[in-house]
Amino acid sequence: MPHTPLLDTVHWPADLRSLDEERLRQLADELRSETIDAVSVTGGHLGAGLGVVELTVALHYVFDTPDDVLIWDVGHQAYPHKILTGRRDRIRTLRQEDGLSGFTRRAESAYDPFGAAHAATSISAALGFAVARDREGRSNHVIAVIGDGSMSAGMAYEAMNNAAHATKRLIVILNDNDMSIAPPVGAMSNYLAKRLSGETYRSIRNAARKVADVLPRPVAEAAKKAEGFARGMVQGGTLFEELGFHYIGIVDGHDLDVLVPILRNASQIDHKPVLVHVRTKKGHGYAPAENAADKYHGVARFNVITGEQQKGKAGPPTYTQVFGDSLVREAAKDDRIVAITAAMPAGTGLDIFGARYPDRMYDVGIAEQHAVTFAAGLAADGMKPFAAIYSTFLQRGYDQVVHDVAIQRLPVRFGLDRAGLVGADGATHAGSFDIGFMGALPGFIVMGAADEVELARMVATCAAIDDRPSAVRYPRGEATGLPMPDDIAPLEIGVGRILREGTRVALLSFGTRLADAAKAADKLAVLGFSTTLADARFAKPLDEALIRRLARGHEVLITIEEGAEGGFGAFVLQFMARDGLLDRGVKVRTLTLPDVFQDQASPAAMIAAAGLDANGIVNATLAALGRGALQPAELKPRRQLA
Repeated sequence: MPHTPLLDTVHWPADLRSLDEERLRQLADELRSETIDAVSVTGGHLGAGLGVVELTVALHYVFDTPDDVLIWDVGHQAYPHKILTGRRDRIRTLRQEDGLSGFTRRAESAYDPFGAAHAATSISAALGFAVARDREGRSNHVIAVIGDGSMSAGMAYEAMNNAAHATKRLIVILNDNDMSIAPPVGAMSNYLAKRLSGETYRSIRNAARKVADVLPRPVAEAAKKAEGFARGMVQGGTLFEELGFHYIGIVDGHDLDVLVPILRNASQIDHKPVLVHVRTKKGHGYAPAENAADKYHGVARFNVITGEQQKGKAGPPTYTQVFGDSLVREAAKDDRIVAITAAMPAGTGLDIFGARYPDRMYDVGIAEQHAVTFAAGLAADGMKPFAAIYSTFLQRGYDQVVHDVAIQRLPVRFGLDRAGLVGADGATHAGSFDIGFMGALPGFIVMGAADEVELARMVATCAAIDDRPSAVRYPRGEATGLPMPDDIAPLEIGVGRILREGTRVALLSFGTRLADAAKAADKLAVLGFSTTLADARFAKPLDEALIRRLARGHEVLITIEEGAEGGFGAFVLQFMARDGLLDRGVKVRTLTLPDVFQDQASPAAMIAAAGLDANGIVNATLAALGRGALQPAELKPRRQLA
């Protein structure tokens, strides 16, 4: 008879807990293979998940999930967790429309008690669960798994600082797969971890603590400090002990014979929160990932046997690359230009800058708040800092943008990558709100690039601004393919441009929706509506002269932006109301992202659902004109209508 894979018998964690412990190694091997096979079909975050396969098995084996609350930080590593928690049959829908999220998500499963995607939230959330449990007199465990990269974020330490005062029962798993923050894993380390988590050691330590309590205070304090620092020197846990945690580590995160008993021991500690320091290897168990520089952190579809990723057709550079190249061009002219990233050098194009100017490049880790104020300090002392941060991640540093940059009118330049919708990463990574929250700040200059040439000119514009803060937003993905001119001149502040003249309809676009607005203008022309197409370039300051011209010379004015309500369109309406332009009878419509958190799908599908593609713009215009929406066949290109 053919052998039945052990994973086929494990549909839920309860099935896993019924297995003999010696069979866990086989299950982990099969779980790793299933994860690799699934991600080869869907693409996604592979390396992180492969690194925690054994840890995932051990956690669900030792703890009674979902009654015991298990919270994963960020969620990149949660694919094996999803397979073990009733979602294996849908795992090949990862990051696709109507499929499984690439992160943990409360609406998806009871085994995802808290949604994730941004770093360093797990300990704070877990502490909330622990305190709620304590107040209601329940006895379940609460476990947070956080990576060493996330431990560079201040929020993690804020939570740990609060934890020892708020609860005596919380388990934090520090998954260390990169930073050398402790001695290497080895036999002695595993041996000590077992002993330091066990009942014998804890009994001796508690007895010693009682003895110390009756000693003269100076002697008792010296004894406690000596014990703590001795453990720290052997195990690297002094910092966590000082924060009030019982430190256990370092543990080999791929050795189930070590992990399972240590987690069991940790579950019995009830006098203070526990931190279990686990060392893992990103991409573990899959040679192509282990040998890759990024350990296959994020991958496209790939060949399981060779590891070769599916390559798209050669096309234009991405907007991210254009930003990096443009910054290098400006830095060659001015040695005061420096660049700052919050752990995303490649994601923001600053790897290009860092390769050219390594001594002018600063990666501050997952610490957006620090990145912003660090940039403010640089600007205050005469440097020209460019802080390139994903729009969605800059939300984490907004107080610093207001207090440390805007109020002081410091010339920090922000590159807002991933502005707008982002496809498979969904709502947590969409840059939906930056137009509104940056444009609300007095003195800020906010630009949106319609294409790569405009982006290059906006980077040059930022470099030239020395008296106030500025920001340029640009999307994820390929640029339009326009040739880059040799001369990249800065823009005139607050001045847009008209690309074609019409008489009845005016389309005023901000950012990369301009290409669809141009297609919409073509369709409207075919339907007999003379259309003006304009690129605002600036959400702040507005080109007031341009808006007056469009409002006075057209029956309908449509504003278009890939951002939430309360952004560019709202700024235009407020100006028009203040200027009396709304009293002149022009019909104004503002096209924005819908007032919902849009779920993952292809970028094109998300844009269409938002009504921001060419067809959506045409139908919004027709509605403003009192005409009914066109049917899909009527919206096809002209050559197909013939």
